[in-house]
Amino acid sequence: MNLKKHIKQLEKKLLTTEVRSSKTELKKLLADEFFEFGSSGKVLYKDEDFDGGIGLIKVTLSDFDIHPLSENIVLATYQTFNEDTKQHALRSSIWKLNEGVWKMVFHQGTKTDPSF
Repeated sequence: MNLKKHIKQLEKKLLTTEVRSSKTELKKLLADEFFEFGSSGKVLYKDEDFDGGIGLIKVTLSDFDIHPLSENIVLATYQTFNEDTKQHALRSSIWKLNEGVWKMVFHQGTKTDPSF
């Protein structure tokens, strides 16, 4: 499987109910140093207590691409549309390969206008 397809699958997995509702599953995909600037304006860290998960959402993902930053680090960029809130967002994530496993180190979601 090529790297772009693999990272896209990991991003999609993070949007699933199974992962978003499970602290255990969520933490499998996040690096120990993970943090996020969410589209909600909240800052989230991996070591925070999210026993109830991080909230269930129904989104579609589009315009996915990756941008290698080094041999073991890639920047993923894409857009999402939240079907419940009708909100569009630009997304970026940094993924790092560690001991053969890709984990998310950073994520940012920025609300945007649908015409962007």
